[in-house]
Amino acid sequence: MSRLVLVISILTTMALQAYSQQRPQYSQYMLNNFLLNPAITGIEDYADIRISNRRQWVGLDGAPVTYYLTAHTPLNKGASGTKYHKGLAHHGIGASFHTDKTGPLRRSGLTFSYAYHMPVTRTINVSAGAAAGVIRNSINAGELEFNNPNDPLVGGGNISNNVLDLNLGLWLYSKNFSVGIAGAQLLEDVGSFEPEGSSNPTLDLQRHYFATASYRFSPTSELDVVPSIMVKLANPSPASFDASVRVLYSKQFWVGGSYRHEDALVAMVGVYISPLLDVSYSYDATISNLNKVSAGTHEVVVGFKLLNTRRIICPQWIW
Repeated sequence: MSRLVLVISILTTMALQAYSQQRPQYSQYMLNNFLLNPAITGIEDYADIRISNRRQWVGLDGAPVTYYLTAHTPLNKGASGTKYHKGLAHHGIGASFHTDKTGPLRRSGLTFSYAYHMPVTRTINVSAGAAAGVIRNSINAGELEFNNPNDPLVGGGNISNNVLDLNLGLWLYSKNFSVGIAGAQLLEDVGSFEPEGSSNPTLDLQRHYFATASYRFSPTSELDVVPSIMVKLANPSPASFDASVRVLYSKQFWVGGSYRHEDALVAMVGVYISPLLDVSYSYDATISNLNKVSAGTHEVVVGFKLLNTRRIICPQWIW
């Protein structure tokens, strides 16, 4: 079992060094802040569904591949006022699933979320949310290579453990700005499902904290410019940040760029095709030492706006 603990420790360390953070990396987080902050749940006037595939560091064997599916919707929300773009007090519910594979290590998570939104002035709204679920960590020993053919791990099989996940968040927003803070994996390993006396090792969780802010300028009637920033903390990993800017034309087509601290430069493009569908793509050009073996990172996000009775094309609150 000591060999097993050593293997898992090495793999976990590699994954943490690769990410600087334990949770998956997203270049287009600003389009779906629901991934980071449960207070977003139900913020729009329709059911927001998003599917994504991210292939990181293409060309590097065992590089991370991430998929996610998110869905959230408001409850008992009437139409927003038009004069001050005032939000209405309402509830929101949602769910999120992601799976992230790095070599033989796979992390999957399923959470369910709730948020309550209320106006605090004629133009400013605040929401608070919580998400709870399960994170499953597993290692496929069949993908490991061994020098000793008699090693007890030869022959494959999965080694896994399940841990409860808790995320909390606050979101302050208006027509032209938003500020949010959130914490993820707050239970760390308190909620491990491993039975007492189990010999399976636990893949320790880190608490994560996110702070985000954005502001929308409208220099002309056709253009919106949206700078945003995200700061990430996850002890003992160093703090990091993402800074981005997007330019939206006629509230249907947008281009943008982003800088991820000591990691990547990102180019992004997207289109709101109809009241039902939108699509976006981003490419990360690696600027760390991994650029010697990586051909960059690709991320695609497809969004659906269901129950969209007002036929909104461009989101009102998450631009």
